[in-house]
Amino acid sequence: MSQRKDLYSVLGVPRNVDDDTLRTTYRKLARDLHPDVNPGDDSAEERFKEVTEAYAVLSDPEKRRNYDEFGDVSLQAGFDAEAARRAQAAFGGGRGHGGEPFGFGGGEGGGAFGFGGAQGFDLDDLFAQFGAGGRGPRQGGDLEAEIELDFFEAVRGAEKRLTLNRPRPGAGLRAEAVTVRIPPGVAEGGRIRLRGKGQEGSRGGPPGDLWATVRVRPHPFFRREGRDLHVEVPVTVTEATLGAQIEVPTLEGRATVTLPPGTDSGRRLRLVGKGVPAPRAGSPGNLYITIQIVVPKSLDAAQKEALATLEKAEPANPRAELFS
Repeated sequence: MSQRKDLYSVLGVPRNVDDDTLRTTYRKLARDLHPDVNPGDDSAEERFKEVTEAYAVLSDPEKRRNYDEFGDVSLQAGFDAEAARRAQAAFGGGRGHGGEPFGFGGGEGGGAFGFGGAQGFDLDDLFAQFGAGGRGPRQGGDLEAEIELDFFEAVRGAEKRLTLNRPRPGAGLRAEAVTVRIPPGVAEGGRIRLRGKGQEGSRGGPPGDLWATVRVRPHPFFRREGRDLHVEVPVTVTEATLGAQIEVPTLEGRATVTLPPGTDSGRRLRLVGKGVPAPRAGSPGNLYITIQIVVPKSLDAAQKEALATLEKAEPANPRAELFS
């Protein structure tokens, strides 16, 4: 079983990191490494993928708990945490070397089973022994798997290949590659059914189904609510005061919108039909742009003089109503 990078190390956080620090760290890394900020930089793009994949696991309480308990094996499609815990209880195993359960990892003295080493032992075969059993002809059970998508794959639709270890009655596991067609607009937690891709039936019974649960890696800029998208766009004081034509990000690329004169920070602009496509027949959502005025942190003498002149020309007190 190949070793991945430790997910906590990928994000540069300790294993006891709290949710707020985890989220803040991810957002900073995602902004710094985003391909739009580093065009043509393959190493930055690879790091961006690693960071988003690590955050997708550690930001999910159940997946983080399984990762802390079982290590990399918990990230495999179809992993059954309860079956793994039953196996641990039955064999007295615990988390061992190399981030894997049952003492696997090639250390001296063998694993928790006392086999004198883990060579040739398939952890998935062990888990299969603790799956649902039964006697007599019957339909195979359903399998559960998770598919991780980046933000745009979920919005636009995609095809993903998933490698499953399908239990076979009395014959352990069989690896099988399955192509999953992701419809446009699928949301976090959406479930896709693949008929006949579950456990094989016993004594001639039909196979069960595979239920794939969608997990969507968060985007550093876009936020989704149903079929609507939200994005915060920074503008200068001058642009907000005088009005301007500004570029904003959309799913199709850049778009130019008109910023009206006198725009306040927090004002929302709407681009109709620029949100998430409907999974089936229906209208797409909208893109909502929230304006954030960026105040300059340092000014030269000429800029300060210009602002002082502007203040003198604006006699109104914007706080007057607070004391009337």
